[in-house]
Amino acid sequence: MTDTAFDVVGIGNAIVDIIARCDDPFLVQQGLAKGHMQLVDRDAATNLYNAIGPAVEISGGSAANTIAGVASFGGTAAYIGKVADDDFGRVFAHDIKASGVSFETQPAQSETPTARSIVLVTPDAERTMSTYLGISPELNSSEVDKDVIAKSRILYLEGYLFDAPQAMEAFRLAAQIAKASDCEVSLTLSDGFCVDRHRNEFLAFIKDDIDILFANESEILSLYETQSLEMAIDNVSRDAKIAAVTRSEKGSVIVSGSDRHEAKAEAVNDVADTTGAGDLYAAGFLFGRAQKMSLAQSAHLGHIAAAEIISHIGARPETSLRDIAKQHGFDI
Repeated sequence: MTDTAFDVVGIGNAIVDIIARCDDPFLVQQGLAKGHMQLVDRDAATNLYNAIGPAVEISGGSAANTIAGVASFGGTAAYIGKVADDDFGRVFAHDIKASGVSFETQPAQSETPTARSIVLVTPDAERTMSTYLGISPELNSSEVDKDVIAKSRILYLEGYLFDAPQAMEAFRLAAQIAKASDCEVSLTLSDGFCVDRHRNEFLAFIKDDIDILFANESEILSLYETQSLEMAIDNVSRDAKIAAVTRSEKGSVIVSGSDRHEAKAEAVNDVADTTGAGDLYAAGFLFGRAQKMSLAQSAHLGHIAAAEIISHIGARPETSLRDIAKQHGFDI
């Protein structure tokens, strides 16, 4: 590949996160399943927004969080995602650009608003998300920036977008461009329920197009319809070139063919919010991969980033991940 402009380019749902604290009775009152993400319509999102207390609004979305993390490590990063020409769309664009990420997708002139996710954080740091996708799933092939992908080392795709047929087609086009440009293609499964909805499509995409797969324990078990983690890891070692399976405080398992590495999680004194832990793990791993580090080193960076993100509210780094990595002995 020549004229590399970006370490990682991500494609995903462009969402503004609205983060608020609540207690367990509030979740029960609102009929929300603790610890899960549910899709809601515009009216439900508005009603829940009116019911919550003080909140912080910041650009989010799984892949966008990852790409912001790559930038925090000092990597060059770009993002492709659809927003409307509205207040939340401007919040998203401002925040992601301010984090050092190139974001050139033009806002849509539409009655459908920018996506938003109400993230409720309980005292045990568990997060429960109600997401109104708005215009974000309307991303289509015409909005895939071919030049940006062709000049990137790694393309990162967010599994949530599999819910939208036109977005899935955009994914396939992006993967084709990447393959033709010697750009690695990575995918996060995003959510166990998302896997349940699109298992066959995911499996085919992983086998045909994916170089690096990210999944947490529940997602990989769902993908292979098993309760045995060992069986799921054996299966994914045959289907994906590289797979990184995160296991919260148990660390992660990285497999590449017959090679297997178990990485330890970084210790965190006080867990404030688990929002974005998997997203930031992917950021560290992808940054390491783009810098041609070993799988073990890349996983270590992933856990460094995840530890930073769960130590505070919100899914974007508050401390330079580059500085933290240097404190851990990385020469970056």
